[in-house]
Parts: sequence; structure tokens; C-alpha cells
Amino acid sequence: MRKGIQIAGMLAGVLLMGFSISWLVPCGFGTDAFTAMNLAISEKIGVSFGTWQAGLNTVLFVLVLLFGRRYIGVGTFANMLLVGYICDFFSWIWSLALPADFFAPLLTRVLVAVPALGLFVLAAAVYMDMDLGMAPYDALPFLLHRAIGGKVPFSVLRMAYDLAVIALGYAFGAPFAAVTLAMAFLLGPAVSAVRRGLDRLFFRPQTG
Repeated sequence: MRKGIQIAGMLAGVLLMGFSISWLVPCGFGTDAFTAMNLAISEKIGVSFGTWQAGLNTVLFVLVLLFGRRYIGVGTFANMLLVGYICDFFSWIWSLALPADFFAPLLTRVLVAVPALGLFVLAAAVYMDMDLGMAPYDALPFLLHRAIGGKVPFSVLRMAYDLAVIALGYAFGAPFAAVTLAMAFLLGPAVSAVRRGLDRLFFRPQTG
């Protein structure tokens, strides 16, 4: 029963991450660092976002498999293979269902982006709270932190990691986006806060 709830929660988190990203992208205010980089690279090389992200995640997964198997679970595969394609699917739906100029007004983009960003944070928190494995991108900072013997605080290391990924995305043509930069500093604390709220709501021991 418990495992079934975990799997259902994990799949819901993955689905909602892809769904929320499909709204964030056309708003133009930015996404998380990994998505921003992958969007820029996929556009540059002419493949779909879902295909590129799944391919890159597979490469990163090999590193995690070699050096950090403790971080691998069924949720690892769901995240690395599905989020990008879910985003592609819903983006295709919006392209058919919405007027071509739907995202042109600034007010529309703000009204869409704010709840979409909140939904992304909630989805990430639910996904992580199910404790069924990490996405390869998220596992790598833990591996690096362990490799350097914890000499740099993990929060600082994670921020530097995300900022490096943002810089790489800019090198491939990603536009400067304030939300992307802000998420490098605030996403981790925001997800942790939501996870603590979920733990209190469901009377579970609090997690970090």
C-alpha cells in the first residue's frame, strides 16, 4: 500500500513538472536551470526538448550509476525520461488550442507564470518527498560534495552548480531570464519549505 502511494505520488509529481514547464516556457520569464539549458541546446541542434533532455539525462545517469547508486530508484527513470516529453506533449496541445498571440500580453504571461511556477515547486516537492530516487541532474551535486569531502557547504555548491548550468545555457543562446537566475538561489529552499509543509499535513516526520 505504502509503495503504491509512493509510486502514484512520484508519477503525479513528474506529470505536473512537465505540465508546469509547458506553461513557463512560452511566458518567457525563465525556468529552472537544467530546463533552460536543455531548451537552448535542443533548439540549437534541432531536436525536441524531450528527446535532448532524455539523452542528456541518460549520460548523466551513467555517472550516477558508477559513483552513486544509492540515489537511483524508479523515480530516477521516470524523471529523466518523462518530464521533457510531457512538456513537449502539453506544449503541442497549447499550440493547437490557444491563439498564436495568447502569450503576447505581459499581463497574460504574468498571470500564467506565477501559478505555473508555484505548481512546479509543489510538483518537485511531491516528487522528492516520495523518496524513490533522484533525477541524475540533482544527484550529481551530492556526488561532487562527497568527492570534495564536504569542504564546501552543499547549499553553496548547489548554487554554483546551477549557475554554471545557466551560464552554459546562455552560451547556447538561452535568453537572460530573471526567474531562471532567481531559481538558482531560491528553488532549493522553496522546495524544502513545501516538503516540510507536506510532512506536517500528512503527520509524517519532517525531512530536510
